[in-house]
Amino acid sequence: MTSDLVGGSWQACVTETGIQLENPATGDVIGPALGSSPERVEAALAAADALGGWDADPGERAEILEKVAAAVAGAAGEIVALEAKATGVPIRQTTPLGMILAGAFALAAGQLRAGLLTSTTTREDGREVLVERLPWGPAACLVPWNAPAPMAAHKVANALAAGCPTILKPSDYAPSGTERLAVAIHEALREAGAPPALFQLLHGGADVGARIVGDPRIRAVSFTGGLGGGRAVAAACAYDIKPVQLELGGNNALIVMPDANEDAAARAAADLLTTLNGQWCRALGRLIVPAGREQPLTAKILERVEMLRTGDPADEATDYGPLIHSGHRATVIKARDELGGTVHEADLEGPGNTLAPSLVTGADPARTTGEIFGPVAAVHGYRDLDEAIALANGTRYGLEGYVIGTDESRALETARRVRAGEVKVNGSSIMSLHLFTPRPAWGISGYSAEGTAETLLFFTNPRVVGVEGGFALHSRA
Repeated sequence: MTSDLVGGSWQACVTETGIQLENPATGDVIGPALGSSPERVEAALAAADALGGWDADPGERAEILEKVAAAVAGAAGEIVALEAKATGVPIRQTTPLGMILAGAFALAAGQLRAGLLTSTTTREDGREVLVERLPWGPAACLVPWNAPAPMAAHKVANALAAGCPTILKPSDYAPSGTERLAVAIHEALREAGAPPALFQLLHGGADVGARIVGDPRIRAVSFTGGLGGGRAVAAACAYDIKPVQLELGGNNALIVMPDANEDAAARAAADLLTTLNGQWCRALGRLIVPAGREQPLTAKILERVEMLRTGDPADEATDYGPLIHSGHRATVIKARDELGGTVHEADLEGPGNTLAPSLVTGADPARTTGEIFGPVAAVHGYRDLDEAIALANGTRYGLEGYVIGTDESRALETARRVRAGEVKVNGSSIMSLHLFTPRPAWGISGYSAEGTAETLLFFTNPRVVGVEGGFALHSRA
């Protein structure tokens, strides 16, 4: 049963959002997705507005967030199991991502203790100027369905650390793991004596999201999702002149250098094609290889993919699982077929909404610039590195990039020419290059970089205070 949390009170949701949820592992319909009623949405907004901010100093907030981290850690096993069941992502992938759940709150607390929100600068006359980063006010955090609970933990932890009353809304396709996370957060905050309206949970589809984001009482918005939703969120925030943090996906290139080891290239491409079942914003979109090697590399990649074990996402032995919904599966297939070219599909079968990963050769690069958000990538040949870079940068997205090469220095030189927020050389992990580097985006992939420090700073605005002791030249006093 889907329930929301408003003003410290849980209530079952009864409003249907218009979609029928499915068990990805079987394709069977579970029932309608449910959302918060307009009255509950209004009550949550009013409660957050009445609270305004968290009246606790950074040290106290840090102590409470550490208690939240402990509570979330205790629920992590349940959360990752729920995520696997709802999204189709194998539990052997949701489990390591579960480290983010408690880790996000611990990291936010650590930054508060390190004094990230307060600094001083000394003027030429010896007087100190104080810079305090203060909460914007009530904040909204909206997360998508592919890895909702870890993303929710990251956003909520930093919004609370900033002192913002926070409203969280997961996707109506996969609310259960995030709701279990919300239970753990709420219980820890309640036991610590935090105000009931400090953290609230709402459910629903785009209409509920639009109501939250467009309300002037919400003063900051962090959104991860698709381009269409991101544009709507950005437009709503522009009207009220409020900050917005957007991560909207990508069409990410993997450049295989001329000296690359083909086995290493195949391993990286297979990873990027199948992680989260291909349903992630940093997945492989364009495989860019030396001309004449398209077919051999395509075959080697698919051979590696075919070694993966399909099955129930709840089974620890499953490497690759089904897509979240039959409707999304159909969308991915349609987008794949619209690329043109020749589809090379892995010989891989699985239960429910499983879709065999595929590579498409011979497609016009002008038709492969969008995000498919599934286990599909285009393969393009290049004659020289200038052409490879042009192909990598030939999309309006700019989230992630990858380069595989034996000569590391030359690969790094190539990586520095890719227009993307992060470019990895000889790697294909889902994790960032460093815990304390930003996670930026270029082009239509978003703006206002996320990151361990960056997200906390996003939810704050500086106030500068000091004694000047000087007056305007025209003053006669």
